[in-house]
Formats: sequence, C-alpha cells, structure tokens
Amino acid sequence: MANVFCVRTVAVMFASVMVPALADAALRAGAAKVDITPPMGVSLDGSISKNGPATSIHDPLHARALVLQDGDSKIAIVVVDQCMTAAEVFDAAKRQVSSEIGMPVEQMLMAATHTHAAPRTIHIGRSELDDRYHKYVSARIADAVLQAFENLAPAQVGYAAFERPELLACRRFLCVPGSVGANPFGHSGERIKSVAGSSSQVIEPAGPIDPQFSVLSVQHLDGTPLCLLGNFSVHYCGGYQRGAVSADYFGYFCSAIEASLAGETDHPDVVGIMSNGTSGDSGAFQRGSAKRFAPFEGMQFYGRMLAEQAIVAADAVQHRSDISVAMVESELELQLRRPDEQQLRWAKNVLANPELKQPHRWTKIYATEAQHLAQYPATETLKLQAIRIGDIAIAAAPCEVFAETGLAIKKESPIKQTFNMELSNGYGGYLPTRLQHELGGYESWAARSSKLEVGAEAKIRVELLRLLNEVAKQ
Repeated sequence: MANVFCVRTVAVMFASVMVPALADAALRAGAAKVDITPPMGVSLDGSISKNGPATSIHDPLHARALVLQDGDSKIAIVVVDQCMTAAEVFDAAKRQVSSEIGMPVEQMLMAATHTHAAPRTIHIGRSELDDRYHKYVSARIADAVLQAFENLAPAQVGYAAFERPELLACRRFLCVPGSVGANPFGHSGERIKSVAGSSSQVIEPAGPIDPQFSVLSVQHLDGTPLCLLGNFSVHYCGGYQRGAVSADYFGYFCSAIEASLAGETDHPDVVGIMSNGTSGDSGAFQRGSAKRFAPFEGMQFYGRMLAEQAIVAADAVQHRSDISVAMVESELELQLRRPDEQQLRWAKNVLANPELKQPHRWTKIYATEAQHLAQYPATETLKLQAIRIGDIAIAAAPCEVFAETGLAIKKESPIKQTFNMELSNGYGGYLPTRLQHELGGYESWAARSSKLEVGAEAKIRVELLRLLNEVAKQ
C-alpha cells in the first residue's frame, strides 16, 4: 500500500466487540451490490439546484447491501448512490424483500450517499421516465438485499476509527451583525454566510465538524474480507461536469476497497460500502495544498486515499463472531413550515413580475418553493432507527443532519462505538438546531429542502438517543 495514503492519520482507535458471548458463533453475514445507473434523460434536478437531465455516465451508480443474521434476527443495511431518496422508494424495496424472505420491513436501514451527480429520487422530476426510474431503483435495492441474503455465511466483525479533520470544514460562517445581505425573502439581519450568502466580515465557523471516519469490517471466519463499510461526515467531493452521472468519492472509495481486498477465494466478491454521516453543515473536501484537480479527479484521489487508510485500520482490529445484532425503529410526526397567506401573496407577486429587481438572486426560486410547500400536508412522519452490532451502534435519520447533532448523539449514546447515517429511509431536508435557525442562512430557508418545524432537531435527537438506549438493552 502506498504510504502517502496513511501519513495524515490523526488517531486510530481499535475496538474489539466485547459483548456477552452467544452459545455458539451464530453470526452470519452476506453482501452484494447491483447497478442502478440511470438511462439518459432522467432528471438530476433538486428543489433548489436545477442540473437538468442526465446526458452522460462518468461512472456507474450502485445499491450496496449488507445483511447480518444472528439466529432468527436479521438486519439489512443498504446504501444507494443517489443524492437523496424518498421514503416511498425505499418502502417499496422493503416490502418486496419482506414478501420474498419474510424479513420485517422495520429491520432494514436504507440510506442515500448524497452525491450531487446522481438523481434525486424524491419525485422532483415527475416525467414518465423519472417515475419508471424510481420504480427501477426500488426493485434493484430489493435485489441487492436478496442477493446479500443468498450470500449469508459464518462471519466475524470488527470496528475501527480514525480522524481526518483537515479534509472537511463547516460551510456556515458566523458574521458581524449587519454584514450579511438580505435573504431571498427580503429579510435582513441574518448572521450566517453560507451557500448563496455573502458577507465581508466573517468571525468564525458557525458550528463544529465531525472528523471521525468509522469503519465496520466484516470478514468470513477464515479472515477473508466480506464487506467493509465506511462512514464520514463530509458533504461530497464534487468536481463534476454538467449532466454527467457519478457516484462521487463514495463510489471510488467502494471500488478501491473491492480492488484492494479482492483475492482468489471460493467466497463471493468483497463489497465496499460508503455512507454519509452528519454533513448537513459541512462543505466539500478541503484541499490541503495548492493541488488542483481536473473534473472527477479529486473524488478518485480522496476515495482511494480513505479506502487505503480504512483497510489499514480494519487490518489492525480484532474481529469477533460471538456477538448479537438488534435493531429498533420508531416514527416521529413533525410540523412542516408551510407558508401563510401573506407569504403566498409575496410568492405570487414575485413570480408575476419576473422583471422586477429582487433582493436575492434566488428569490424567484424560493417563491416557487413557497408555492410547492403550500401543497404539503401540515405534518410529516419521519422514520428513525438504531442498530446494534455487538457493541457497535448506528443511529439513522432521514435528514441532512448538522455535525453538532451527530457529535451530541455520539457523546450521549450508551454504546461507545456509535456512528450516524443521514438521509436514511427518506428525505426530511436540512436539520438545523434552533439556534442555527435563528442565525439564518441557506440551510434554514423554508423550502422543500428545509421544511421541518424549527424544533425538529431537538425532537429527533432525543428520539434517536431513546432508540439507542433501547437497542443497547437487547
């Protein structure tokens, strides 16, 4: 392995799974991946960004699945190369799996990576081609789980983590009062410079980062790699070309894992999986030098670099098979921030006068978003989950979660080795804390991308910690 990929390590933590041994080594695991690359013409648009249709494929998209079985208890973890995915798309896949092998739908965690060069399967684009693709993705996700189930074999797991704080930064900046321009709604007084915001008087980042890279390593009992799942809280890499489909660094990480760990064995091919942690307020990868990348080059660089370091970390950790697995799920109903009559009149006036000068270059976009939000129901129910794999835990939420929230969940979790998966089981938009809502900025502006009530973060955080405490006792 090239040493250049390991020299920037800040810390490596090793943890063997120390839970009461089962009567026998009952753990079984299987993994699989399937292609979900879209046909040309499928929409890459989001609620705010308008990327147009897919016009080329730079690298393929996949759904990658890991199934773990402890006696009669089975859980599935699936990560898909999509920007975000609607609950309806995931739910259709879960129902298909349940109907074929009897796995309860509440025992499946499905999440999107958040690559910005892939479809947003949240029914933004609603052409016949888009709808067909959404159904195709559901079916292919189910295929991945079913193939992973067929590959179940005696297995052992281990956990490791390292930190790479130099690779990410908070993209929200606290600014001097009065220095931030008006938001799209024409309101002044915000304190945050973020996406599509401006200020010449920045004070400091408005929040922390989570620099930890978590590694869940799964091996066959003979030590042959079966699956390696990484988790990192960076938004994405980027460096795209318009209309070109790519899995971003998430896909390149997985490809590097699979190429590096491939070998001549009788076992199925090893599967790499890369999930997004809590990156709602982080930016793209931070360049540590003056190095400049050609389009798509940076994602390959970072994907390979992190894969090499993840393999080194996994090689050093003890793996155990005498562990149990458990999973719990709940639903949380939250209010949506729909526009009132005054806001709707404002939106109507903006869109009726396209030549009128507006306070922000995105004012027309947010006027359109207000009209969309007006058609939403008053509340939305989100699915939250907690998984325990020995003494490793995963907390899953459907939002773009801020690092502050993810760090709080890790700190307060009763299970020491806990990491988060955002954009899980649906899409709930950005999840600022109440204070971050008060400070303002892009992630707080009401739209389909930021629709939940102001108090949603606290409610979600408390419920996830309750689920972690519940699954810790199972």
